[in-house]
Amino acid sequence: MSAQSISDQELINRYISGNELSLEQLIHRHKNKVFSYIIMVVKDKQHADDIFQDTFIKVINTLKAGAYKEEGKFIQWVMRIAHNLVIDHFRKSRRLPIVDNQHDDFNLIDNLRIYDESFEDRLITEQIHQDLRSLIDYLPAEQRDVLIMRHYADMSFKEIAEQTDVSINTALGRMRYALINLRKMIEKNEITLSV
Repeated sequence: MSAQSISDQELINRYISGNELSLEQLIHRHKNKVFSYIIMVVKDKQHADDIFQDTFIKVINTLKAGAYKEEGKFIQWVMRIAHNLVIDHFRKSRRLPIVDNQHDDFNLIDNLRIYDESFEDRLITEQIHQDLRSLIDYLPAEQRDVLIMRHYADMSFKEIAEQTDVSINTALGRMRYALINLRKMIEKNEITLSV
């Protein structure tokens, strides 16, 4: 049986039974989705690393204490923990997330594969992504969260609905309004989103 074919629940059971490698497999399976969500919201690699570690420390402690109750998918539970820790982070710092591209070590553009573009095209593409990320910050929090979860954390609308404790229709509506508001801001600021 390959590692991929083992369910999250089975890995959890194995970890609780003493198999440390199972926890490693669980973390490896979900780390990109969790970290992508955190970094997109906090926009600071160091804080994102801290929140990511705190998330999995909480996961480990809950599993070891036998307090994990399977109510849906494991990843949704982990994302809810990460989401709550992000909120705690902003409460402690008493600030809203801001974009600071000059000190942003983790740049989402690094994840794009750009092969046949000139240096100028890459610069323009980078600027487009920076402009778009800046505009996302101006969206109302509920719309911004849905857009980030959908496009940057690659969550389904069902997962988003469960994460934010709303119906799927509400999550879809928030996404629709987020896109409408983004279009309005793009037009108002006369931003070009193509190379």
